[in-house]
Amino acid sequence: MPLKVLYSANPDQFTEYRMAVNSGLNAHNIKADISQNIPPHEVDYIFYAPSSALQDFGPYKNCKAVMSLWAGVERVVSNKTLTQPLTRMVDPGMTLGMVNWVTGHCLRHLLGMDKMIHNPTREWDDRAPPLSSDTRVTVLGLGALGSACATALADLGFIVSGWSRSPKSIENVTCHTGADGLRQSLQTANMVVLLLPDTPSTHNILNNETISQLPKGAIILNPGRGPLINDDDLLSALQTGQISAATLDVFRTEPLPDNHPFWKFPNVTVTPHVASATRISTASQILIENIVRSETGLPLLHMVDRKRGY
Repeated sequence: MPLKVLYSANPDQFTEYRMAVNSGLNAHNIKADISQNIPPHEVDYIFYAPSSALQDFGPYKNCKAVMSLWAGVERVVSNKTLTQPLTRMVDPGMTLGMVNWVTGHCLRHLLGMDKMIHNPTREWDDRAPPLSSDTRVTVLGLGALGSACATALADLGFIVSGWSRSPKSIENVTCHTGADGLRQSLQTANMVVLLLPDTPSTHNILNNETISQLPKGAIILNPGRGPLINDDDLLSALQTGQISAATLDVFRTEPLPDNHPFWKFPNVTVTPHVASATRISTASQILIENIVRSETGLPLLHMVDRKRGY
């Protein structure tokens, strides 16, 4: 009898996910019926997006795992009806996309590319830009995405520090933890990249106090989560010059409202939550691997720690 897999996510992507996952499972001699409509008591697995209509997991008594198609699980992890194992998406395509976004924008700021692209007065400024080896970047959050970005930045020659809740060790990256470590990682940072999860302890981690610990003129890049930054405090720091520029991919409200002040600041770049999009071709491989592992008695990959919230 085939496995029953409920797809509860973006309906526009259903056919592509079904074809990719079925093809991969067939290679392991596993048959699956992947559908958007299965009686709850028959469901073995759920492919899930927190934005879907499914919010009550209580009826899915026989479900072996809920596999989120999103990297962030803050919108589902607190759901009290969710008693099934929950996995988050850790996708090689997602990781590479984030690395591309972070390194691209760090290099853009390093090289002063905005001024060259938007140069209506045709100013000829032939001063050499700083080198990456003279530029300090701090990555807040050293999970799968943060570690990959920190390593890539170090490979480009940047002086890289990182901060995380638990101790980490990454080659060519100075790793910090704790309140003192956060202060140390900020005090010399020319650029700060935010890649922390969205939890109560990380809300507004960039605020007046922590922004004031940065060198004057530092640059903020946030491809992580909107609530990591106190928007009003960042706007104030942009006005005083404490922060010279910000490149933001995530926001408390998305799409970013037309009247939000971020749109009006010439030194703020808004990108539409594209830094780390899920690619179906690579995400499907993670779903396939986890179903195969589960069906052969192996532990699931990328399990969510409910207490930590990620």
